[in-house]
Amino acid sequence: MSIAEGAVEGAVAAARAWLAQDPDPETRAELEGLLAATDEGDADAAADLADRFGARLAFGTAGLRGELGAGPNRMNRVLVAQAAAGFAAFLRERAGLGEYDAPGTDADAPEGGSETAHVPTVVVGYDGRRNSRVFAEDSAQIFAGAGLRAILLPRLLPTPVLAFAVRHLGADAGVMVTASHNPPNDNGYKVYLGGADEGAQIVAPVDAEIAAHIDRVAAEGDAAAIPRSLAFETAPESVVEAYVAATAAVAPASAGAEGLRWVYTAMHGVGWETVQRIVDRAGYPAPITVDAQRDPDGAFPTVAFPNPEEPGAMDLAFATAREHGADLVIANDPDADRLAVAVPDEAAEGGWRRLTGNQIGLLLGWRAARLAAESGVADGTLACSLVSSPGLQTVAEHFGLRSAATLTGFKWISRAPGIVFGFEEALGYLVNPETVRDKDGISAAVAFLGMVSDARTEGRGIRDLLNEFDETFGFFASDQISVRVDDLSVIGRVMTALRADPPARIGEVEVSRVDDLLTGVDDLPPGDVLRYWLADGSRVIVRPSGTEPKLKVYLDVRGDSADDAAARIHAVTGAMRTLVDALSA
Repeated sequence: MSIAEGAVEGAVAAARAWLAQDPDPETRAELEGLLAATDEGDADAAADLADRFGARLAFGTAGLRGELGAGPNRMNRVLVAQAAAGFAAFLRERAGLGEYDAPGTDADAPEGGSETAHVPTVVVGYDGRRNSRVFAEDSAQIFAGAGLRAILLPRLLPTPVLAFAVRHLGADAGVMVTASHNPPNDNGYKVYLGGADEGAQIVAPVDAEIAAHIDRVAAEGDAAAIPRSLAFETAPESVVEAYVAATAAVAPASAGAEGLRWVYTAMHGVGWETVQRIVDRAGYPAPITVDAQRDPDGAFPTVAFPNPEEPGAMDLAFATAREHGADLVIANDPDADRLAVAVPDEAAEGGWRRLTGNQIGLLLGWRAARLAAESGVADGTLACSLVSSPGLQTVAEHFGLRSAATLTGFKWISRAPGIVFGFEEALGYLVNPETVRDKDGISAAVAFLGMVSDARTEGRGIRDLLNEFDETFGFFASDQISVRVDDLSVIGRVMTALRADPPARIGEVEVSRVDDLLTGVDDLPPGDVLRYWLADGSRVIVRPSGTEPKLKVYLDVRGDSADDAAARIHAVTGAMRTLVDALSA
């Protein structure tokens, strides 16, 4: 028997065992169809089975994220039940509680018995993707069945509301069911910790500890036997109202907001209901909405990739802006933890240009630094991921603040000591760390509207702000190369080749230093990241994406003028694109 035949035989056996514990009629039917087709000799069905059962979605610092479907290498109710039970076991262990024996039937409320230790509280939220509510309700039942206090948010809501609720309710943990801006058929499971972690996402080594509990639950082999209880709570509407009030207070509208014409798109996600309440509370004019994308729709019918960074994703927003003569476009991704901004630009195709994540981050960082200075904050920190613009450090130095560069992800950025602002170039911004310790596309939108309104009171616009930033702090330019792959081994091959034979020059510029973060650099935790410092001060960073099948290259330069910076970034981007294309071919 060949290895392939053995893999298929093992997958068939595993699939039949999976069927016995799967409560979802849709994934059961899907799996039964694959098994029948495999039995009939369908090679494609056999390969699909082998893929679904030949590996398992790994639980890490990003939680779980993957394509919906049956099997351990997909997102489904069995996998989520195992994850919830494993996370519950971790929380009980952390609280000093032993194993929990659920009394009575599934509908019985958990009882504390003689246990006197603190009973952990877990808040669960969900967005509008397929199966998000089902996964969230399953999780709440399993947390309650494990003797924890489980609180389910009252309806589908943005991820920042869940992150806020963890802190607002003094919870020990939070779970958000979302795949953020991933393709339509994906979903995910994002985990936060309260207490000393202050509502931030998990980091190592906690991820490995949770994963070990999940693996133990999975090894027991029967998700249907995991105790459940209907005694979970539903959070009151006052939790959402508290988030609305706190976020509206980020930047109440000034006189310059009057007459502002702006377009908003929720990208078929859950942002609109919350955004409209906040901008009304803060005193801004109601936006013109992209109606086709305003309401939650897990099929994402108008966008192949519901990510504002993807080409074409904002086309409907631009069309709406042209139709209404708008001054500004603001977009959230489907779970509203990211913010995109676009401005009129006659030189751009279609007359509109999306600002880069670095441009938005530097403007918001400048705003935060000014506010810190006005408030007398002398030891605050402006933080960003190490792949984001080094211009933030210059802003911090200008205002006498600290700066920090962390590994990618807000699980790291949000933990910077004394943080007053944080951002990453992938459209993520943290503007209110006292209430939300995660990226928040809604509070960032309010902060940006505040900047625009203040500028309008002086007869200025966003382009004026960008020019003033350059003149004050220097001419920074950034670019990014993103290589999407079908075969993840391509990414590993490129990273291996770059480590084995690092380039001596990138284009015409000598590489003066190479940092391999796998070995630990600048007190950063080890990561699969390569950083090249060029002789002219430019910086190039290469890393695999943490959430998508992509290799990402980040390029940053600082020029003597806007034209000089543009020329430098064009040259280094072209050279790296040639190198990466050759290595990935």
